[in-house]
Amino acid sequence: MRNPLRYRLWYTTRQKVVTSVLAGALVITSGWYGIGRLTAPEDRSCAKGVERPQGSAECVGVSGDGYDFGRSKLTEVAAAIARENASLKPGRYATVALLLPLTSTDGAMQTKMQRELQGAFAAQYRANHLSNDQMPKIRLVLANTGKNNLLWRPTVDRLKTMTGAPDNLRAVSGVATSSTQVKSAVKELTSAHIAVVGTTITADDIANGPKGDPFPGLARVSPTNRDEARALAHFGQVRAAKALLVQDTRTGDHYTDTLRAAFTELVKGTRYQPELFTSRGDPNDEGTTANTFQQITHLICDTDAETVFFAGRHVQLRQFINALGARGCQSRALTVLTGDEGSYLGSDKKLDRSALRRKVTVRYASLAHPDTWAAQKGKQTGGSAADYRDFLELLATVSKAPAGPIGPTDHQSLTDGQVIVAHDAMALAVHAVRQATGQDSRLPQLADVGEQWPRVKSSLKVSGAGGWICLDNHGNPYNKAVPVVELAPEDAVQRFVAIAWPEGGPPDPKCLPPASAP
Repeated sequence: MRNPLRYRLWYTTRQKVVTSVLAGALVITSGWYGIGRLTAPEDRSCAKGVERPQGSAECVGVSGDGYDFGRSKLTEVAAAIARENASLKPGRYATVALLLPLTSTDGAMQTKMQRELQGAFAAQYRANHLSNDQMPKIRLVLANTGKNNLLWRPTVDRLKTMTGAPDNLRAVSGVATSSTQVKSAVKELTSAHIAVVGTTITADDIANGPKGDPFPGLARVSPTNRDEARALAHFGQVRAAKALLVQDTRTGDHYTDTLRAAFTELVKGTRYQPELFTSRGDPNDEGTTANTFQQITHLICDTDAETVFFAGRHVQLRQFINALGARGCQSRALTVLTGDEGSYLGSDKKLDRSALRRKVTVRYASLAHPDTWAAQKGKQTGGSAADYRDFLELLATVSKAPAGPIGPTDHQSLTDGQVIVAHDAMALAVHAVRQATGQDSRLPQLADVGEQWPRVKSSLKVSGAGGWICLDNHGNPYNKAVPVVELAPEDAVQRFVAIAWPEGGPPDPKCLPPASAP
């Protein structure tokens, strides 16, 4: 049988030449394509402005277009931020970035990230829709520093390129953990004249002060660990002779280091040496510290201590409370006092809640709580119920269409204070951006934003949902309200107890730091 292709492709000399040339070209092209596929750089992009650095599977970078960084808890609120950003006109907005470890694998930290975004978005919406059309409008972007903030460098480098058009970055908020990586990121940003507003950083050494301003342009809305400890001391009337300190010996964690120093001052006069433990390099790693705490609780039972100050992160705090629940001296009441890491315990499923019913009282210095101002009666200073009601109305608006949804914002979701603090930090950033904007300009000069902090006081204070924000000359909150919160023994609900103050009482109505303040 004759093959018809032979007569079309391989019959005449000319056909043989043409067919050979075409076949050769096809082989060469396929070879080059294959080599190109093998040698071309790997596509490591995740979304516009976001990619996986070499050696990492995490997506880090900056996005304001709705990318949720692979975390389902962030999907709704990231989409809400994207819708708001899309409504803004180019050249008429300033950008504020949220610098956070958005791809954290720790469950409590994932919840914190969601609530940080919710609070910041609420403040963005208020700035753009409920502020008498003040300018500039505010664009919000998410800047991921990776698990434990270990990938902060490429994200900060990206932010430093965004100060010009079209982004016009003018401030960075978020900045929520007191770690070495965050300290380095803050140093890098402020050295580039970018204003930074910390939400839940409390370490005393990630701050400016009378001994110098290593982070020019940094402000915070949360008290330092020292101020938290002073507030607890004024509230608790602790007898140092019957107090002891349980402390993490791991160094380099600025939260733990400065909390340990603050608590050491409070237990001066105690008869007992500190009880020591050492956590892993990753504070979310369970490690073997639970074994150590089982031994420490035996030693505590051998004392007559009534109060235990705990200087450590929330994973180890939970392990310690669980160990206290199984202690031998069940008949003796013990009160555990700690810093704001206690706010994570309410959502920690590994907490043995029955321990709280065995004469163990756990109280911590919270950064905010929804019942702080509602519980107050009479004339108030330092904050107000009216300011908090305005915040609740704002949340109701942004939680539903067309602005929302943004995820849960019920009372229980607010008890850890994260949404409130993130809102207040964003409100402070917006305040500075607009105060720095001249009458004849649409945008402030970059360095002018961070220079506003010494003037945030008196009638120029920010009335936050968590209390007044009055800053000293170094960007630190002066005599900020510190809600003392207790884990309820019935169900570990985070229950408001009282307001404590670093200075022993609320600020005067003018909210002016005295000359003796740093």
